[in-house]
Amino acid sequence: MTLNKVTFFTNEYPPYVYGGAGVHVEYLTRELARSIAVDVRCFGDQDIHDESLRVRGYAPWPEAAHNSDPRFRGALDAFQRSLAMARDTIDSQVVHCHTWYTDMAAVLAAQLWQVPMVLTVHSLEPLRPWKVEQLGNAYHLSAWMERTAIEAADAVIAVSHETRADVLRLFDVAPERVHVIHNGIDLEHYRATTANDALVRRGVDPERPFVLFVGRITRQKGILHLVAAIEQLDPAIQVVLCAGAPDTPEIGAEMERRVAAVSQQRAGVIWVREMLPRHEVIQFYSHASVFCCPSVYEPFGIINLEAMACGTAVVASAVGGIPEVVLHEQTGLLVDPRLHPGSFDPQDPAAFAGALARAINQVIADDAMRARFAAAGRQRVEQHFSWRAIAERTLALYQSLLRR
Repeated sequence: MTLNKVTFFTNEYPPYVYGGAGVHVEYLTRELARSIAVDVRCFGDQDIHDESLRVRGYAPWPEAAHNSDPRFRGALDAFQRSLAMARDTIDSQVVHCHTWYTDMAAVLAAQLWQVPMVLTVHSLEPLRPWKVEQLGNAYHLSAWMERTAIEAADAVIAVSHETRADVLRLFDVAPERVHVIHNGIDLEHYRATTANDALVRRGVDPERPFVLFVGRITRQKGILHLVAAIEQLDPAIQVVLCAGAPDTPEIGAEMERRVAAVSQQRAGVIWVREMLPRHEVIQFYSHASVFCCPSVYEPFGIINLEAMACGTAVVASAVGGIPEVVLHEQTGLLVDPRLHPGSFDPQDPAAFAGALARAINQVIADDAMRARFAAAGRQRVEQHFSWRAIAERTLALYQSLLRR
């Protein structure tokens, strides 16, 4: 059978992208559309008709939380939208889902339309127990949807070797069905720029060194550990937190308290709360002295690729797939948070914060080290993480399923 079309199921798709999975789907579908027709079904109101790319958004289910725990809304709404996505006619040879939000769409579509199912693992619910804060008992529903889909998939794509090991450890999946295909980066979009107007508008002095965080306010991304490290940073270092979309009101309030407290002790803490457009984020990457990724769980960490592509040294947690991206003492420094298995809190949060601060201080104080990391980071991205190569590996996997 000749492969000529694939259907993607995803929560995120532009303009509604808030995490690495959305970035992944945006660029992968764009590259695949150079070779085959791509049908994208996503959450939202998108309606795009390009020559080989069709994108259709699916609206929320207004009854999701009616007569129920309001925390159940997200999981129940995802299930209903997945059903709608699978119901609508599919004439593709393969379906491919991303994140638990749309896993059930692929499970149902594979049965209804009798096509092979591919699932990309961007994160794993058993390794994110703090999600119960956001979803309540619906966390168990999201975990069940994820498990059902992973164990039913004809092929599972893990975005790192560490993630593949987690899949094989946590789920009943034959090893030959789990493939590693890394995330990628658009080398034309993500490159250093001299423009700095976005920084100046938000109170950042581009002539002074600063450490940068970009991401959501979640337990997973470890931002509170970076905030805890601020008091140990050299006072000359600005701290720029491009952080929004808190998972819960509770973690949002905790972030407010901690940033307010540390801002009373030292100047130069700048919190950018809105989700910035890509061209402005690239300005922040390009002018940062160090990009910090303090995640406590990260299957891959595409955010580090973005920083490295812009020629920025990285300080990151040595967890998940990050060491496959950031090479210790070559493109940045890695810090081990020493996690409890299955937990999101380091054994010693103060020690982790201190280690982050020491690494950031070290890189910013050493101009030669910082320049070496920056150059090596861009080179590594160019050599190993282009979307064209990733799309080719994905197409080969699709074709192998059709031959099978």
